[in-house]
Amino acid sequence: MRTKTLLLTAALSAAGIATSMAQTAVYSVNAVGYVNTTLVRGFNLISNPLNATDNKIATLFASLPDDSVVYKYTPGSGFASTSKDGAFLGATANATVSPGEGVFVQLPPTAPATVTVTFVGEVPQNANGQPLTTPLVSGFQIVSSKVPIAGTLSSLGYTPAQDDTVYKFNTGTQRYSSSTFDLGSWDSGEPSLAVGEAIFLQKTGSGTWTKSFTVSP
Repeated sequence: MRTKTLLLTAALSAAGIATSMAQTAVYSVNAVGYVNTTLVRGFNLISNPLNATDNKIATLFASLPDDSVVYKYTPGSGFASTSKDGAFLGATANATVSPGEGVFVQLPPTAPATVTVTFVGEVPQNANGQPLTTPLVSGFQIVSSKVPIAGTLSSLGYTPAQDDTVYKFNTGTQRYSSSTFDLGSWDSGEPSLAVGEAIFLQKTGSGTWTKSFTVSP
């Protein structure tokens, strides 16, 4: 999975354009942009890195080829899926995928070798002085960074607990790799996330993923 990020600042009197978070020129509180995420045939574990006007699966993935399938995981209930036949249909098609969440997207064998999905929306930021927070449950869940930047879990604000296990999905091998936090360190190295990448996370207790992030002048 490859991603390209471009942030565009929406302002009343001026606009700034940048190709990285560190160099963004900002002239207003709100920043909108787009993220191009490249998918391959088979399974892809991805996130919606921006807060779109409509975060429903049917809208976010409307550009995918027919016979594509989107799987959303709900802790305690498992996977629900929706397939595209002209459009994504059914209850799952109306499920939302917000920043901090993730889904599996399966492209059919008839799809091109790679397909690009473009996410357009507002960059998540602190609200009313409060950081971005994703609630975490005991057991399995699919989660992602709420901030559209790449980095290690710790740089993205995730604080691990004993026995947390992260499962990253490799689109090349179509298999998981895992790393467990044990006695203060990750046994297979600290996981890193690309922009638009989601992970399966297994926790032994509930918690939160909190990151302070503000786009400011």
